[in-house]
Amino acid sequence: MGKTGYDYAPSSKTLPPVVEPGDFVFSVTGLDHGHIFGQTNGLLDAGGTLKYVYDPDPKKLEDFLQRYPDAKKADSLEQILEDDETQCVASASIPCDRGPLGVRVLKAGKHYFTDKSPFTTLKQLQEAKQAVAQTGKRYMVYYSERLHNESSMKATELIKDGAIGDVLQVINLAPHRMSKDARPDWFFEKDKYGGILTDIGSHQFEQFLAFTGATDGTVNFARVENFTAPDKPGLEDFGEASLTMDTGASCYCRIDWLTPDGLRVWGDGRVFVVGTKGTIEIRKYIALARQEPGNKLFLVNGEEEKEIDCDGTTGFPFFGEMILDLLNGTEHAMTQEHIFKSAELSMIAQEMADQAKD
Repeated sequence: MGKTGYDYAPSSKTLPPVVEPGDFVFSVTGLDHGHIFGQTNGLLDAGGTLKYVYDPDPKKLEDFLQRYPDAKKADSLEQILEDDETQCVASASIPCDRGPLGVRVLKAGKHYFTDKSPFTTLKQLQEAKQAVAQTGKRYMVYYSERLHNESSMKATELIKDGAIGDVLQVINLAPHRMSKDARPDWFFEKDKYGGILTDIGSHQFEQFLAFTGATDGTVNFARVENFTAPDKPGLEDFGEASLTMDTGASCYCRIDWLTPDGLRVWGDGRVFVVGTKGTIEIRKYIALARQEPGNKLFLVNGEEEKEIDCDGTTGFPFFGEMILDLLNGTEHAMTQEHIFKSAELSMIAQEMADQAKD
């Protein structure tokens, strides 16, 4: 576990590959965010074959090739888009560029797998929806706070199995460390990252839909602030939002860039889920002030009170399921509707918060 979320790149061999080498070929471009390493690890762990990588920045390209020496350096993005073997393009470009790049990838006849947030404007979302409809290709998103965290995946399993009944409320607390000196300039430019609710908030809205089983929601309240960085006026270091989902469940998130330097990981992320028959608490990354690892889940229902150490329990099934979905035209990993709705709700909340400040 790194000191910054920027370098969070899990890898797990808990689950076997779902395809043989060469059955699913992907290439990579847009190395602006370190999440590209988590995306690449997930696809490789599930059996994907990495072919090309391209980025105009030679330093980013060199770093990627050092980690993945089997990749070939492409001379241009066009070389990837025109490559007949490449079935999917993975990217973690600057957030404002992710939507337009995705449309371009889809129109080139390939699937797209982008880091969150997948868009910075609702217009970009509309353009992506049109491209999906026109091409039949998928626009997949790396919502890593659930998909690449075993305690979150274990909670997903338990909730689907009815361990706590129908979900009535989800509270998601998602602190992050700013690491101001290590961040690129675009990190502090709101038109580049889209606002804190659009950006890291998109993780939380995806979890609201996943844990409640909802397909939509209404934003009741949203707020964003810059409390601690007057030297970076484009930064929002705090955000919160309240939603009512179409299932009737209540959801709240608080997200921030305020993790203190004394914490040994980048954030003490927690989720509290209340159901009609029990509760779940997820402690994702750390057991605070204890040497034991985080990645734990606490379950209470009518039968038991239980602490579950989630390391090695679920692996990361999303990546294998996604590969099979892209090959077979199915939607087991995550539906396109769910992906787009998660982003849409986060951007609606961001708009509400922005309007409240005007």
